[in-house]
Amino acid sequence: MAKKSKKQQSGGTPATVTLTAAGVDFTVHSYDHDPGHPSYGEEAAEAMGVSPDRVFKTLVADVDGTLTVAVVPVAGSLDLKALASAVGGKRAAMADPALAERTTGYVRGGISPLGQRKRLATVLDDSATTHPTICVSAGRRGLEVELSPTDLAALTGAVLAPIGRG
Repeated sequence: MAKKSKKQQSGGTPATVTLTAAGVDFTVHSYDHDPGHPSYGEEAAEAMGVSPDRVFKTLVADVDGTLTVAVVPVAGSLDLKALASAVGGKRAAMADPALAERTTGYVRGGISPLGQRKRLATVLDDSATTHPTICVSAGRRGLEVELSPTDLAALTGAVLAPIGRG
C-alpha cells in the first residue's frame, strides 16, 4: 500500500482536487484493486489495514425522486428508511447504478462523496464522528482518502444521522 500526503500527490481525482482547493488535511491511500473481490469497501479496509468501521462507502439512493448520497461504514449496510427520514423524505430506494455514475461522474466502487459532477444532498452516518479520521473513496477503485469526518461533512454539506445498520 502506498501512502501519499496532500503535498506529494500528483494526478488527482476530482475528490482530491476538491480537498486540495479547500486546504483540508488529508492522506491518499492507494492499493491494487482486485476486480474479483466481492466487496469494494471491505477490500479497501483489508488493503489499508484499517478497521472496517473507519472505512465508509458512498451509496447513491433515490429519495422521493431526488438522488441523495449516503456515506456509511463498509462493515454494515444502509438503512433506507433512516436515510429518507434524515432528508425529510418518505421513501428511499437504491438509485440505478448507471444514473448514479452519470450524475456523480464516478464509476461504481469508486464513487466519492467529494468532487461529484453534480452536488447531491449528502447524509453521513453519525458513527463517523466517533473516529478522528475516516476513509472514503478518492474517486476510483483502489484509491481512498483519509480525512476528518468534520471536514467531510463541511465540504459535502452533509447531514449527520444514524443511517447505518450493523
